Amino acid sequence: MDVQSRTWPPSSIVLVLAGILLVGTGAYFIILRPPLLPEDTRFMGVAAAQLDPIRPQLEAWLTNVFWVLGGYILATGVLTVTLAATSFRQHSPIAAVGAVLGGAASIGWMAAVNFMIGSDFKWVLLAMTLVWACSLALFAWELRQNLVMQPASSDGQKSYGDA
Repeated sequence: MDVQSRTWPPSSIVLVLAGILLVGTGAYFIILRPPLLPEDTRFMGVAAAQLDPIRPQLEAWLTNVFWVLGGYILATGVLTVTLAATSFRQHSPIAAVGAVLGGAASIGWMAAVNFMIGSDFKWVLLAMTLVWACSLALFAWELRQNLVMQPASSDGQKSYGDA
């Protein structure tokens, strides 16, 4: 393994952080999130007492829903860390495409929806989205730096080598 393949570019370190944040969020949904938050009844426009007749069934249902959601968020975080440690770290263009699409469909969309519904957690989710976006901006900057610093090939053309 050469020295360059052992290094961790800032983009990968930040993407690992984004993945760890997702793992933590998933664990929160699985272990700690109560079935109903005050923002939930506020969004539905009902008093918490109005739900009392169906509360046991509703809470049982929502607990299962949040276990599934939490599992998917946690899995997305694990896959994000894995991507950051492998092909994203090596500046593979397809890894960047995966990070863009995966992040937009996961934490990006979650943050957007939480702004739409006026969630109490919208700013936390936006901060998590910005960590992910920062990793992508760093990736683009690193790629540009690598292209600029590549020596000209023997035919006078710049070549893209291993990043």
